[in-house]
Amino acid sequence: MNKIRSKDELLTLLREGEQLLRKEKLSLVLLLSLPAMLGQLSIIAMQYIDAMMVGRLGAQASAAIGVVSTSTWLFGGICATLGSGFCVLVAHRVGAEDRDGARDVLRQALLLSVGFALVVSALCVAVHPYLPLWLGAEADVAALASGYFLVWALTLPVMQLLYLSNGMLRSSGNMLVPGMLGVLMCLLDVVFNSLFIPRWGVTGAALATSLAGGSVAFSSLAYLLFRSKDLKLWHHPGHLRLDSRIIRKSLNISAPMMLEHAIFCAAQIASTIIVADLGTVAIAANAFGIVVESLCYMPGYGIGEAATTLIGQSYGARRGDLIRSFSRLTIVLGVAVMSLLGVVMYVFAPELMAYMTPDTAVQEQSVIALRIEAFAEPMYAASIIVYSIFVGLGDTKIPSIMNLCTIWLVRIPLAYVLSRSMGFPGVWVAMAVELTVRGVIFLVRMRLKRIDQIQFSNQIESK
Repeated sequence: MNKIRSKDELLTLLREGEQLLRKEKLSLVLLLSLPAMLGQLSIIAMQYIDAMMVGRLGAQASAAIGVVSTSTWLFGGICATLGSGFCVLVAHRVGAEDRDGARDVLRQALLLSVGFALVVSALCVAVHPYLPLWLGAEADVAALASGYFLVWALTLPVMQLLYLSNGMLRSSGNMLVPGMLGVLMCLLDVVFNSLFIPRWGVTGAALATSLAGGSVAFSSLAYLLFRSKDLKLWHHPGHLRLDSRIIRKSLNISAPMMLEHAIFCAAQIASTIIVADLGTVAIAANAFGIVVESLCYMPGYGIGEAATTLIGQSYGARRGDLIRSFSRLTIVLGVAVMSLLGVVMYVFAPELMAYMTPDTAVQEQSVIALRIEAFAEPMYAASIIVYSIFVGLGDTKIPSIMNLCTIWLVRIPLAYVLSRSMGFPGVWVAMAVELTVRGVIFLVRMRLKRIDQIQFSNQIESK
């Protein structure tokens, strides 16, 4: 009888150049994907809970958070993606069994990422009284939004620690701790919301989320520094010295992702403007539709995190055979999961929207949107997973350009045209078409790149 190997045993075989059976490869994909999906779903649950609890305060409270939501996503995402380059380099070194090199990258990542977050935090604090007014909020809403944004800005460096610590743990192959900490953060958020929102309103919501995130951030950092088998710095103090080669390689990976995130935010704003011209019902239906659809694609991002880790470590171990195998397995799994969830979303769209809002007009429009989007989920999954594979290889420039081209050359123009002839459903038809096109071109590029035949000799530093 074949012994059932643990995740750590399978990762050790990967790094040491041993052969893995097909069922062992599938087992490894599942062992990494399931905790990552749990972590992503906990993020969605947290968003649902925050939206419902703040919604009880009235329309002004919801509007206050909504008016700065794009800004928090913009600045928070830029900070998080800065650390992604370092995480990819860590995955490469762990795969190459170069733990000292991985710790060296970690030290520099902690210093530079948190330092960058402090600068961004100071900028956000400086503009917090004016930002809501710049974004068109009325005076009463702007006052609430300003307080919310200030609390968020002050805690950004702590959240950066959470992004980076969880990313480093995932790069080493530990998906369980970040996943469980995500669930813990969601539970803490509920407790703190119950305590703070009745007393301080919108500002209390920001305090609750920040305190929950901060508690988890220091837990994740402590585990990384003292418990992680591959990356702990305890008993491995080393010397902190900035290495221009490491910084340059990291920025080569993360800079395209940061630029992509910023331009994607601009596209989201453009899409919102198109929807806003269609009326209040369309705005509400669009917002609720996006929240419900996230139940479909967040598990895909969880599988994408597993793909980045497996491909990154296989790349570090110079295992072209495993790069090919793990790419296929994660793509198949991602497409299967999101296709199944797309079917669920199509069938149960009315029930899901009835739970979100009692407004029948909004429900009707949202159901139409979700059922349109359900057909795009398979190719959306392909784009998510293939992009994650390229990130694991450290190849982000062209994939980022591909993402930006499809949203700006396909989704935005098509949404504008179709919204004039079809109304609100036309916006979601444009989204579904763009996601399908994106998935196809990512699969084509992966086919042409022949990722299993990558030359490793000049791309990975020797130990």
